[in-house]
Amino acid sequence: AKQKLEVESQNELIVKQKELVEEKQKEIVDSINYAKRIQQAVLTGNEVWQNIAKDHFILFQPKDIVSGDFYWATNVNSNLSIFALADCTGHGVPGAFMSMLGNSFLNEIIVEKKIHQPGEILNQLRDKIIKALAQEGQSNQKDGMDICLCAYDKKKGTLDFAGANNPLW
Repeated sequence: AKQKLEVESQNELIVKQKELVEEKQKEIVDSINYAKRIQQAVLTGNEVWQNIAKDHFILFQPKDIVSGDFYWATNVNSNLSIFALADCTGHGVPGAFMSMLGNSFLNEIIVEKKIHQPGEILNQLRDKIIKALAQEGQSNQKDGMDICLCAYDKKKGTLDFAGANNPLW
């Protein structure tokens, strides 16, 4: 009888712990799903892509709920469009934080500072990421992103490219 009471007491404790773990997991997943909505809202919308090329598609399938991959584009004017595809360090939440940094920095460099040369954009992006992640002097640091960035001039019919660990194709 004493052992039975002990087992029942332990079972009650296990059930309470299980319920607590399930509640915490639901809170975490709900929070990450909300982050997914924010991340999707930040990704470049179809209207921008339509101005770059009517015949296009985007294949975006995050491994986790949120993604370390992101795509970005802007139409500088009626002739010049700049677009990028990036794969940030990490998956899930850490990768998503990196993608949000990359997205914000591209907006700052290209839209606000009006820098339009792909090589210079990536140089400034690299500097900003190093500074944001406090990586100065750390040669073995692995945080960052692989990125392919293009500037398409419709009037001239040219495509300028710069890549960081990503080729054009």
